[in-house]
Amino acid sequence: MEIVLVAVFSYLCGSIPFGLILTKAFSGKDIRSIGSGNIGATNVLRVLKEHEPKLAKKLSIVTLILDVLKGALILLIAKYIVGVPAATLWAIAVLAVLGHTYSIFLMLEGGKGVATGLGVSAVMLPIETGIAVIVWFIVGKIFRISSLSSLLGLIALFTSSFYISPEITHVPIGIITFLIVYKHIPNIARLITGKESKVV
Repeated sequence: MEIVLVAVFSYLCGSIPFGLILTKAFSGKDIRSIGSGNIGATNVLRVLKEHEPKLAKKLSIVTLILDVLKGALILLIAKYIVGVPAATLWAIAVLAVLGHTYSIFLMLEGGKGVATGLGVSAVMLPIETGIAVIVWFIVGKIFRISSLSSLLGLIALFTSSFYISPEITHVPIGIITFLIVYKHIPNIARLITGKESKVV
C-alpha cells in the first residue's frame, strides 16, 4: 500500500502544470493555445516575450526550476528520508516524468518532460546529467534551438549511462528517454524540414 501511495503521489506531483499556472496567474494567458502550445519554460518565455516582456525571463526561470524540483524533491525525500529501494526510486522517476508529459490535471495532455527528466536524472544519475547539461548548453549556445539542445542532451545522458553506470537496469531511463523523444516528434519533424523556431 505504501508503494502504491508513493507511486500515485509521484504521478500527481509530476502532473502539476507550473508553466500554465504561472502564466495564468501573472498574465491571464493560457499558454496551451499560444506559441508552441507547450506548458514548459521555453513556451512560457516565448509567449510572455510578446505579451509581458518584463515577466518573461523571470517566469520561465521559475517554471524551469519548479518543473525540475517536482521530479527531484520527491526522489530525494524517498531516497534519504523514507529509504525506499533503488527499483522504487526508478519507478518514482518514471512516474514523475509521465505525470508531466500526460498530466491528469490537463486531461492527459502535458509538456515534453525535459525539465522533470532533468530533475529525476540529477538524483539518479548525477554524472551523466552533468554531461547532458554541458551538451545542452553548448548546442543551445551554437544553434539557439531548444528542442535540438534538449534532444542531444538527452542522447548524451542515455548513452553515457551505459558506460558510467553499467550496473543499473537501463529500462527506466529508457522509458524516460522514449517519453521525451515521443513528445518531441513534432519538433523533430520541424528540425528535419528546417522550420523549428529558435529561442531569441
